Amino acid sequence: MRAERLPLLLLFGASCMWGLAWMPMKALAARGFSGVALVLVACGTAGLILLPRLVTERKTWRGQGAWLLGIALLGGYANLAFTTATIQGEVVRVMVLFYLLPAWGVLGGRLFLGESLDAPRLAAVVLALAGAWLVLGGFGAWHGSAGWTDIVAITCGMSFAANNLVFRARQTIPLASKTAMMLLGAAVMAVPLLLLDVQPLLAASTAAWLGAVGYGIVWLLCSTFATQFGVTHMEAGRASIIIILELVIAVVSAVLIGGEHMQPAEMAGGIMIMSAAVIEAWRAS
Repeated sequence: MRAERLPLLLLFGASCMWGLAWMPMKALAARGFSGVALVLVACGTAGLILLPRLVTERKTWRGQGAWLLGIALLGGYANLAFTTATIQGEVVRVMVLFYLLPAWGVLGGRLFLGESLDAPRLAAVVLALAGAWLVLGGFGAWHGSAGWTDIVAITCGMSFAANNLVFRARQTIPLASKTAMMLLGAAVMAVPLLLLDVQPLLAASTAAWLGAVGYGIVWLLCSTFATQFGVTHMEAGRASIIIILELVIAVVSAVLIGGEHMQPAEMAGGIMIMSAAVIEAWRAS
């Protein structure tokens, strides 16, 4: 295998895994794991594996602890919100609304990093927000057609976009340290929610526990590093196009395997959001 194909193959594989991540989430939920409990076990496992790297790299990030705390809060909430919304809500709606991510990234890049906002990027933002409006039910969203999982999915995308901005802004902090803080932040956030009984504590078998640990290692840890390796060693626009596969695979698999359905307005909104992502990816190239 030629070396230049490795980033492409890793990013493609990671995108497929992220698009299918709803399957182990739903399966573990059926075996007794709430979303918050799954985050505690899966993110905690992956974060603890990276903890030694975080400690050994402390000289590199010393003096930048505030940025790492921001990653823990933003990335931690994103992981917690995404898992909870996916388990409790409809996969199609959650994924489509989460994929407003490019719009939040564009706006955040303009506000905090001084990135340009030209006509294609502005069109992508407008298209994505209009698509979200359709997915949420249009004017019916004001009359209760939007659920709490929709709000969680949207805020998850916002938080993840902000987390990505910090990742890009603090290139001097090693990737392993940033990833460790993101995963550990999610696990720490899950603890008070479980103690306050926001979601029930674990009522799962030993096999389910092992499955949750495996999900943390295979899906969260391996897929995260494969994604970061791919986007680091590939041209940005090409990488963005491949990442869009996550949305396509998630929606198609949820419809064909999960038995979910899309209303015409939801389908139109999803196409608009996907088109916005393609525009942003095309501009990056």
